[in-house]
Amino acid sequence: MTAQSIEKLDGNFITVDSLTTHIQQLTEKAKVAGFAVAIINDNQVVYQKTFGCKNAETGELLDTNTIFYGASFSKVVFSYVIMRLVEEKKLNLDKPLVQYLDKPLYEYTFPKKRQDYQDLKDDPRHTKITARMCLSHTTGFPNWRWFEADGKLKIKFEPGTKYNYSGEGIHLLQFVIEKITKKDYQLLANEFVFKPLNMPMSSYVWEARFENNYCLGHNAEGKPYEKEKRTRPGAAGSMETTLSDYARFMTAVLNKKGLKKASFKALFSPQIRIHSKQQFGPNTQVTTDENDDIQLSYGLGWGLLQTPHGKAFFKEGHDDGWGHYSIAFPEKKIAIILMSNSDNGEGIFKEVLEVAISNIYTPWYWENYIPFNEK
Repeated sequence: MTAQSIEKLDGNFITVDSLTTHIQQLTEKAKVAGFAVAIINDNQVVYQKTFGCKNAETGELLDTNTIFYGASFSKVVFSYVIMRLVEEKKLNLDKPLVQYLDKPLYEYTFPKKRQDYQDLKDDPRHTKITARMCLSHTTGFPNWRWFEADGKLKIKFEPGTKYNYSGEGIHLLQFVIEKITKKDYQLLANEFVFKPLNMPMSSYVWEARFENNYCLGHNAEGKPYEKEKRTRPGAAGSMETTLSDYARFMTAVLNKKGLKKASFKALFSPQIRIHSKQQFGPNTQVTTDENDDIQLSYGLGWGLLQTPHGKAFFKEGHDDGWGHYSIAFPEKKIAIILMSNSDNGEGIFKEVLEVAISNIYTPWYWENYIPFNEK
């Protein structure tokens, strides 16, 4: 990395030293345990920097190869895998998923009861759900059934008609492709993404080699959460990755590596417009036109928006102790990745996006990226 300055969307530049100082000051003011930033100019990484620590109790510092829990960054890697299966004609985006199974969906059993589909037995709408609906979050499912008052999986609206972010939809599609290919999803991710795109420190299951350099998530008071080390791959959110690895993935996507042109076009074609006031919480049920100016939409695995600099595609990741965001502007060949192991991290996203690349287009309120000094 030899860049001394970083080009922004508006054609202006910021020096590496100036940006680093600004972010360092922000992380300290907002009490962010750890923060990592990568910036892409001309479709290649020109800035990678980490701030803060892996574990606030030990004070050990982050680096660009520290393992982060990737949360929902997992989903865009999954969408890439899906498009490979589509290219190989093993999957049709618009064929009802139940047609790939050898018995009714609700008859399958799972290691955990909360993963099964018994609740859908008397709702025939589940037979309409397709891979396209799963990737565009239009299945009608809630995000996760355990967030529902009764803990049951239900279809809340006619599949394909409305946006509602859903890990359940991704979980269903993972189950189906594992049946189609007769391969564990971790094997598919290794075959189609991690190995060919040179992401050696990424995995959907915990690996012993991660023990040497991983970070913990932290609460708002700076106390570490216990680390969950997953033994089963979950396409919706079990990926472990590093800033360097995920930057390689974003760079590969910007350079259209590994998939056909038609596949990339499909990934970034709007499937559904989004009119909710916020992506999560009670405001998902509040309709607004506040984001009509950016034509907020969802493609296949990626969020989409329009700007004076062309189309942008984005993906976030969130869980207790973790907050991540990535957005790319392909016409400008500029992108940025933010990763944090702190519940306070998202409170500096808006300012970092604006200062680093003049990105004033991310719908920060919809994302619930409320600035720390406005809370």
